[in-house]
Amino acid sequence: MRLVSYVTAGRESWGAVVAGRSGDTVVDLQAIAPTLKEAIESGALARVERALMPSTVTLDSVTLLPPIPAPEKILCIGVNYANRNEEYKDGSGPPKYPSVFVRFPDSLTGHDRPLARPPESPQLDYEGEIGIVIGKGGRRIPREQACSHIAGVTIVNEGTIRDWLRHGKFNVTQGKNFVRSGAHGPWLVTADEFSAADYENMRVVTRVNGEVRQNDTTTNMMFPIAYLIEYLSTFCLLKPGDVIATGTPEGAGARFTPPKWLQPGDTVEVEVEGVGLLRNTVEDEAR
Repeated sequence: MRLVSYVTAGRESWGAVVAGRSGDTVVDLQAIAPTLKEAIESGALARVERALMPSTVTLDSVTLLPPIPAPEKILCIGVNYANRNEEYKDGSGPPKYPSVFVRFPDSLTGHDRPLARPPESPQLDYEGEIGIVIGKGGRRIPREQACSHIAGVTIVNEGTIRDWLRHGKFNVTQGKNFVRSGAHGPWLVTADEFSAADYENMRVVTRVNGEVRQNDTTTNMMFPIAYLIEYLSTFCLLKPGDVIATGTPEGAGARFTPPKWLQPGDTVEVEVEGVGLLRNTVEDEAR
């Protein structure tokens, strides 16, 4: 089941995307809970299928927001694919623990909405990733129970302002949180569409203007999704609606010679097996 948050006629809502003969439509589900995040928190997702009624609102007619527009936490994993670690060419071996940083909700926009290249830097880069949304919260979640805590899977373009990653000695926060520098969407595909084995072998592909730049599977993650939930829940309380961006494969623009930074007018597509495609164009942010 595909669940979206969206705006139509100036009103924010959420609902389910339903395939039809004439195209996809959106069934409004605000009667079940005010937001998708609150539906996850309250356990109301179990009632969604019973609430699905025919709809005349087409998917193309609404503006998609990030599926979870205001998560409490967006936890991001750095350098999680083995080949990505090798890209750094610093002689380091595989890390013992994952690198973790956080993003703010307004640093991510929705599907088919423009990414913003800030006036402070031309070094806007893409990072295609699989996003996990927490359904059942908890602390110290055992790895073997981790999948039962997942509400669903989404797609993240964990866009980055590369030169701002180096402003501080021990952090990357600045370069990861420019407003609308990344994206999240187009929807949440509910966890009942995936098995535990699926999480271990999902493909993520990133294209810029149709050119494949990233192409890998979660088989090559150094820290699998179930481990990430176990690890993150050790030090923080995971809550329903929290988003985990699980890391990007090799092939980001910074790793080319010369680097291939995103330019206004570029189109970035991130496709995740079993989820769909997240698409954004690039524009310059007004001062």
